[in-house]
Amino acid sequence: MEIKTQIEKAKKGDQTAFTFLLNHYWNEVYGFMLKRTENETNAEDITIETFSKAFDKIATYNPDFQFNTWLISIAKNVHIDLLRKKKSSLFIEMTDREDQKAYNIADTTLSAEDELIREQNLSRLLRYIKELKPHYQEVIQLRYFQEMTYQEIANTINEPLSSVKVKLLRAKKLLAEIITSKR
Repeated sequence: MEIKTQIEKAKKGDQTAFTFLLNHYWNEVYGFMLKRTENETNAEDITIETFSKAFDKIATYNPDFQFNTWLISIAKNVHIDLLRKKKSSLFIEMTDREDQKAYNIADTTLSAEDELIREQNLSRLLRYIKELKPHYQEVIQLRYFQEMTYQEIANTINEPLSSVKVKLLRAKKLLAEIITSKR
């Protein structure tokens, strides 16, 4: 029942509901794509794009079907698009109009990394950030150290706004896990 509640909240733009859904279904979608692609980087990129598309189109989700089935079908389509285009870049260009409609899925709650920054424990935080994959390090660096907006990051790394938001969510979650495990 909680999933349906979170989906309804997400349809209304609730940021914590987006975070909940991302965290709840990430491993399932990522695991599915890892089996299909046999490549961690491609599986991760496809999973990010899947959640980006799902959050942009969540209003079209039909509750007669399981949410994870809907996510997997989006992931399959993203993978097919990738294979069809045979490009090194996975991300499909979105129009500015679509970028403006992208949901703000940033988590506004104080996280473990926010606490570390607040405590001015910068050197420890930087060591933790270096444990992240390079593309996660980049979005963390641009957002929190260069203080760029989501749109500025999207322009800098040439990716859709919604993908940047999903990458930041995932980077923050991974960073929080690293910080928690080191304490």
